[in-house]
Amino acid sequence: MKANEFEVHDARFRLLLQPNASMEKLFGDCLWAEGPVYFPATDLLIWSDIPNNRMLRWAPGMGVGVYRAPSNYSNGNTRDREGRLVSCEHGARRVTRTEHDGSITVIASHYEGKQLNSPNDVIVDSQGAIWFTDPDYGIISDYEGYRADSEIGRCNVYRVAPGDAEVRIVSDDFVKPNGLAFSPDESKLYIADSAASHDDDAPRHIRVFDVADDGALRNGRVFIAMQSGVPDGMRVDEHGNVWTSAEDGVHCYAPDGTLLGKILIPEVVANLTFGGLRRNRLFITATSSVYAVHVGVRGAAR
Repeated sequence: MKANEFEVHDARFRLLLQPNASMEKLFGDCLWAEGPVYFPATDLLIWSDIPNNRMLRWAPGMGVGVYRAPSNYSNGNTRDREGRLVSCEHGARRVTRTEHDGSITVIASHYEGKQLNSPNDVIVDSQGAIWFTDPDYGIISDYEGYRADSEIGRCNVYRVAPGDAEVRIVSDDFVKPNGLAFSPDESKLYIADSAASHDDDAPRHIRVFDVADDGALRNGRVFIAMQSGVPDGMRVDEHGNVWTSAEDGVHCYAPDGTLLGKILIPEVVANLTFGGLRRNRLFITATSSVYAVHVGVRGAAR
């Protein structure tokens, strides 16, 4: 990796880089690229281009094509324990699963009879529970969804237990909850609050919670606060380091909150994921583009 593509803030960051790797730009024709998810069985990357109301896919040697259009203004995506695509849809205000036969199953669309705002990011834990954030980005304008009033009246974080259709709140004190990621042992959950995107005085931080056996979140505290831009999507590597999107690229933090370094990207980064057959390739969605670079560490095994 070229010296102008990263910043080292702690010597430990050099061990997380791959100095012989080069940054690749895989695609550059999005309006707002988001929600990258990698499928190792087919060496396939899928991501959302929210304002263009489509999902795109990339595979080595095959280039980029449309995976789904329209996509209901999909945003965050992940895989479940069976390798199925789970997506947050701003337009339909729901979380869905794409079955192996291509059919769509609705996982969550309402809380206590009220329609969700616009589910944003989603993860699945090792037991199969689905966790997702529900800010109002998809209903505050017609750019990333459809303008509407919030029926719930606030922006929450939710959990759907395996085999249970009930949508339960796990946190209701965020302004605009966004990206989320587990520590490798799933004992901690990191959740971004990106409210400063629309209010300079609002939070621009990542909080971390202890996860109880029953899925309850306890002991919430600020993990890191950004000085500019906002945290959005994030992932955790095998050592527990947190890699998060930021205004100037991808920031990497040690489990104690120390800034280890940055991978600099010439566009505002929205999200990222570890992929490649060895989980050591970082795929980065940044405004109009998707980038990829090999790093010196693997993403946490899920």
